[in-house]
Amino acid sequence: MTMSTDGSRERIETPSNPELHGSLRSVPSPVRWIIETHSLTKKYHDHVVVDGLTLAISSGQIFGLLGPNGAGKSTFMKMLVTLLPPTSGTASIAGIDLLQHPSLVRQEIGYVPQLLSADSMLTGYENLLIFAQLYDLPRQERTLRIEQALKTAGLSDVAQNLVGTYSGGMIRRLEIVTATLHRPKILFLDEPTVGLDPVARHGIWRQIRGFVDDHGMTVVLTTHQMDEADAICDRIAIMVSGKVRALGTVDELKAGMNIPEATLDDVFSFYAGSTNQTGEQFRDIATTRRAAARLG
Repeated sequence: MTMSTDGSRERIETPSNPELHGSLRSVPSPVRWIIETHSLTKKYHDHVVVDGLTLAISSGQIFGLLGPNGAGKSTFMKMLVTLLPPTSGTASIAGIDLLQHPSLVRQEIGYVPQLLSADSMLTGYENLLIFAQLYDLPRQERTLRIEQALKTAGLSDVAQNLVGTYSGGMIRRLEIVTATLHRPKILFLDEPTVGLDPVARHGIWRQIRGFVDDHGMTVVLTTHQMDEADAICDRIAIMVSGKVRALGTVDELKAGMNIPEATLDDVFSFYAGSTNQTGEQFRDIATTRRAAARLG
């Protein structure tokens, strides 16, 4: 850890793990980054939402973006999926320039927004069919992929039921397989388990891990839930006020706290806490959770 200019401690990756600012890279890395951003910035008038973010993500992993409300996580993701134009900076997605070739980027990614987006007036099968047609999948392959998607989501038996009759977890599973019908290299998920019960959440976690382990897909997700990040993320970045304050594996970040049995709540509170009122609220939540755990 180092001291930042404002006197607070800040964890910075070493050159041997060159996933942050290019100035830290002493030797070019042989790793092919599936996502690279350089000084990526988004402003709304004078308000900076994403502040010169430079980040690199390697392929075949689950990468989590954590941070308090207003940290810039969703805005950052929306820029990466071409829904928002950056104010400045550059980005490369699957080796494609985000600004120069956004339509090509869209062919290589899948995206599931935070709010449920499946059409409740159509069946699960019909939702998948529409997207298969939009992806311009060949007719014969279209049928096979829809069947595989329904099986992966555990929805084969209810494929002909209206989505309006599905539970929240079923809808989310449908949306995730819909976003992967065209076999994207990268899947972006914005708060994929928000509002779901524990059983549904664990089902989504298994589904996400399966895409990585079985198909080599890269998954980038935002989450507020520390247990979720701890359970499924290979690496995480903690964003505060539009900047990445910490980056690494969960174990690396816990070890960097230098306290016995540090939790991800401790890590989050350290980096996201004490910066503003929202951060303090998160710190209080973390403290309450630990106290409750000790009391049983």
